[in-house]
Order: sequence, then structure tokens, then C-alpha cells
Amino acid sequence: MGRDNKNFRGKKEKPEFDQKLLDLARVTRVVKGGRRFRFRATLVIGNRKGKVGVGVGKGADVSDAIKKAFEDAKKSMIVVKITKGTIAHDINFKSRSAKIILKPAVEGRGIIAGGAVRSVVEFAGIKDIVSKSLGTANKLSVARATVEALATLNQARTRKERINPEVSAK
Repeated sequence: MGRDNKNFRGKKEKPEFDQKLLDLARVTRVVKGGRRFRFRATLVIGNRKGKVGVGVGKGADVSDAIKKAFEDAKKSMIVVKITKGTIAHDINFKSRSAKIILKPAVEGRGIIAGGAVRSVVEFAGIKDIVSKSLGTANKLSVARATVEALATLNQARTRKERINPEVSAK
């Protein structure tokens, strides 16, 4: 009786990843009989604890496109190294036509970023950062470039590790 009842207020399971729809576009394909419409969804997902991903999905209706974008974002997920709520060092990154500048900020400064960069950084779990997006204004390109830039953060090595590779093996 309990669970089938409409008024049952059981614990709702919290989803593993938060998500935000960055862009939803209606894409048109012209064929002999007229126009065919599809939807393209750009989605950012993250757990706000260091994992973030960007995905794109196309479908006949919006819900299909969002579902496919979510699956794509899960596949392209990265782990971001966060130190004291910010990033360890400056990043100047260029990917295709998007140029991204990310700089660490002091505690309490907040996220100084616009649009797609803000969404990616927020879902990654970074609390304090200063950024600038140059080049393109395309949300998908900027979001992907931001994820790639944050991925380079994990590849950075200290001077000791470069001199003596055995140090990083520990």
C-alpha cells in the first residue's frame, strides 16, 4: 500500500551529477519534400567535487537530444585537481578558435567568468577563479576548450618531478 500511494513522500534519490543546458539549437535539413527539423543540445554535467564533462546530442525531439548529450558528457568526463578551492596555476589555452585564460583567485573572490566558462568551472567544484574567454562566442567551443584547459592542469608537474621522474611514481 505504502509506495503505490500518490501521497507517499519517500526519500528522493539525488542524481549523481548536476546538469545545465548550455545551448539548445533547432537544426534544419532541407530535403526534397521540405525541411526536416532536429534539435542539438549542449550540456555540462559535474558533481561539484572535481568531475566535469561537456556533451552534445542530436535528436528528433528535445528530450532525446538532452538524453544523448548527457551520455556524451559522461564519456568525456575529466577529473580536475582543485587546491584550496581554486586552481594551482595560470592556464592560457587555445583550442580551435576559442582562447581561454584561467587564473587562480584568493579565497572569497568567487567565480569571475562568463557564460560557458562559468558553468564548466562551477560544476567542476572550483569556488574562486578569474577567467577570460577570447576568440569565439560559440558556447560549445568555449565549454570544450575550458574542459581541455582544466585537463592540462592535471598534467602539470613540479620542477622536482621533471628532474627526477621517480618522485612522481610515489
